Amino acid sequence: MRNFIIATAALALAFTASAQVISVPPSGDNQKASVTQHIGVVRVSVDYSSPDVHAPNGDDRRGKIWGGLVPYGTIDDPFGTCTECPWRAGANENTVFTVSHDVKVEGQPLPAGSYGLFMIPGQDEWTVIFSRNHESWGSYFYDAKEDALRVNVKPSKSEYNEWLTYEFTDRRPDRTTLALKWEDLQVPFTISVENITDLHLAAIRNDLRSDLGFFWPHWLTAAEYALRANRPEAALEFADAAANRPFMSQQNVRTLMTLAMAQQANGKMEEANATRERAVNHPTATPSDIHQYGRMLLTQGKKDDAMRVWQLNAKRHGSAWPVNVGLARGYSALGRYKDALKYAKLALAQAPDEVNRKSLTEAIAKLEKGQDWN
Repeated sequence: MRNFIIATAALALAFTASAQVISVPPSGDNQKASVTQHIGVVRVSVDYSSPDVHAPNGDDRRGKIWGGLVPYGTIDDPFGTCTECPWRAGANENTVFTVSHDVKVEGQPLPAGSYGLFMIPGQDEWTVIFSRNHESWGSYFYDAKEDALRVNVKPSKSEYNEWLTYEFTDRRPDRTTLALKWEDLQVPFTISVENITDLHLAAIRNDLRSDLGFFWPHWLTAAEYALRANRPEAALEFADAAANRPFMSQQNVRTLMTLAMAQQANGKMEEANATRERAVNHPTATPSDIHQYGRMLLTQGKKDDAMRVWQLNAKRHGSAWPVNVGLARGYSALGRYKDALKYAKLALAQAPDEVNRKSLTEAIAKLEKGQDWN
């Protein structure tokens, strides 16, 4: 008897293993599908099986899906252990919703992980359920005690979808909208990340611990991101490393200008001004680099300083584009319109594109009338 039990168990195990690798079509011809969207470093995905409006025998079930094939409310299914069963939000095995980081769904927290996605349909309101059990078949063994989160959402009309589909219908830097779409209905819900900048900075710091950290351009990229994200302390840390850290830094116009911006963002104005001076006087500074520095000074109302920078540009780079543009702006700002007109005409002859030609033509017209171009 003992040998019979062992043989039977072995046969059952072998059958199970064999069944797992046989590539037969999915039950009901409900093909498997996946969709993935990133919110910055956060990965959101849904794996599901997709039924269609037309039944396997060809019957058109349009108008009979909601409240019919998919009942409103929960059901007491005779198979399994569930007595108040939600809809599996797809077909066959569990629909699986996975997030790589903690998020909020409809403003409610959901930890990172994989979840069985279920829904309770209603004519005016749906309940979306995220279950910690994501490895079952259907909802026959659904247990509400395993719920990680429930949120209520409103369904709405959609374009016709023959196959049940999950689609990310809105994508922002810190959130996205995921919608189930089938037949003429959609059920959207929002997924948001509150600390997206912190997550990016954490990922950047981790990247820079690898071999990427041995190359200054990666530190510069990190500093530029931190400046855009209004994280001045992180920007200064990264920019200083790009310009000054032993073995992996490099001083050039880009690293020094970025360091100056980071110093200014941290209120270190004297240091920022000194670093900018080093940047514009660095051999790697191009005519455009120096010109843009002069534009920044002029925007700050520092006319004499701007003119000094543009004259330096002329001394170092002759009449290369956009040296004459800077001199025209500088003389115009100082009220020396005849000198400005001279250089504006020289710049017009060099203009590399229609945008600059149009701008300089308008400048010349103003200067000829004795008006400031800036």
